[in-house]
Amino acid sequence: MRAVDIIEKKKHAESLSKEEIEFIISGYTKDEIPDYQMSAFLMTIYFNGMNEDEIAYLTESFVNSGDQVDLSPIKGIKVDKHSTGGVGDKISLIVLPLVAGAGVPVAKMSGRGLGHTGGTIDKLESIEGFRTELTSEEFINNVNKYKMAIVGQTANLTPADKKIYALRDVTSTIDSIPLIASSIMSKKIASGADAIVLDVKMGSGAFMKTIEEAEKLAKTMVGIGKNLNRNTVAVITNMDQPLGNQVGNSNEVKEAIKVLAGNGSEDETTIALTIASHMCVLGGAFDDFDTAYKSLKETIDSGKAIEKLKELILIQGGNPEVVDNPDLLPGAKNSYDVLAEKDGYVFEIDAESVGISAMLLGAGRRTKDDKIDYGAGITLKKKIGDSVKKGETICTLMTNLDEYDDAIERIQKAYVISNEKPKTKPYIYNIIK
Repeated sequence: MRAVDIIEKKKHAESLSKEEIEFIISGYTKDEIPDYQMSAFLMTIYFNGMNEDEIAYLTESFVNSGDQVDLSPIKGIKVDKHSTGGVGDKISLIVLPLVAGAGVPVAKMSGRGLGHTGGTIDKLESIEGFRTELTSEEFINNVNKYKMAIVGQTANLTPADKKIYALRDVTSTIDSIPLIASSIMSKKIASGADAIVLDVKMGSGAFMKTIEEAEKLAKTMVGIGKNLNRNTVAVITNMDQPLGNQVGNSNEVKEAIKVLAGNGSEDETTIALTIASHMCVLGGAFDDFDTAYKSLKETIDSGKAIEKLKELILIQGGNPEVVDNPDLLPGAKNSYDVLAEKDGYVFEIDAESVGISAMLLGAGRRTKDDKIDYGAGITLKKKIGDSVKKGETICTLMTNLDEYDDAIERIQKAYVISNEKPKTKPYIYNIIK
């Protein structure tokens, strides 16, 4: 078998066998196939696509290229969730205690932020003492005893995907549905979950800008799940503006606390309850979505959800007092109010620009080696549909930097104020099963 023959075959849009895909992925991972041949192979996928079987084979090859987490010592159906990336997306912080509180085990591996989207691990590390590195024994024991644990992703999970992703970045093959879907699903499957709920973001702050793109990606990932015997549900959610009112790290933890305490924004509460409800149904805690949604809402209203968050923080070495006293979380020495330039309605907020502004303030990373400023971030005082007066604060920037004019300039361009009130868009666009 030769790489050039496989490239030639895919160039003519022919279907590849499992053995052919495994050969080229394994060969590239072992440095037996050079970058220029893998680049050609990726471009044939970009232009000709892959069928459902090929995408499943590709995903499986990524999974088999490195370590696989064995969650068999954990009792019950292990359910995971994944977001395709958004701005102000602290949904994992909310659903973890909610789902665990319903008795469904969540053994979660999450990543760090890079670019304009935040990372769950960075947010949790803004809590003093919170450990995101646990031994395998601690991880398993916490899930069995408390139904929850969250750690950073292991270094040798899907190394083929990591190596190929770096190549995709410099060969303009990032925006390929088969490559995106197999990349995401391989990490979830290698992490050992029995069932997966996907939060597929759609809008200005997401990778998928249209409902058609989001549905295509969602259907492809659900298809991979079925092919590889994982119950999978995709929830397509609105990312035309940041979720909630906070973007950053410690301030997003504060907002997650508000949601679990019953004082959260409508968009975050609705999306979190929807995703958590699907997780609970897949995990066998409830027979149907409506029953799960009602029960989880009662968990919030009763105060049980916020107590479960305190428990999560405590068992991972953090200070649970931050829940009752969020001022214990890191803050910023400088703040700057961005003012409305005219009367009207907030017609549009470019979520990606908000995310980039937060990164420029220190809340995110330009490169993977950058340090995070946990206290930096943005508070949105006005969101789409809100009325504003000239000179009124529309958002506040927070940073420990002394110079941040670039962030101010970026955030000012993110807001569009109009005389016309925009139409309301749904928080949830579709559910793909």
